[in-house]
Amino acid sequence: MARVEEHLAELLRLPVDERARAARALLESLDEDGEDTGVEQAQITELIRRMQALQAGQVKLIDDAEARARVMARLRSVRGQ
Repeated sequence: MARVEEHLAELLRLPVDERARAARALLESLDEDGEDTGVEQAQITELIRRMQALQAGQVKLIDDAEARARVMARLRSVRGQ
């Protein structure tokens, strides 16, 4: 397990685009049936986009309580309550 942790530590020091490439390669290596529906690729692409936006300061994280409160407020607004 120490080798895995060493490799992981080294990978985490890479720039985000290189980490994304490594993550994609690892995920693809886990695909047992060899079928690519495009869903996983779309998810990876979206995760990379969000991570880059976060690192660029274009967005900020909020906790789940705030997210739920925002969703509930939006629903009340849409329903006219």
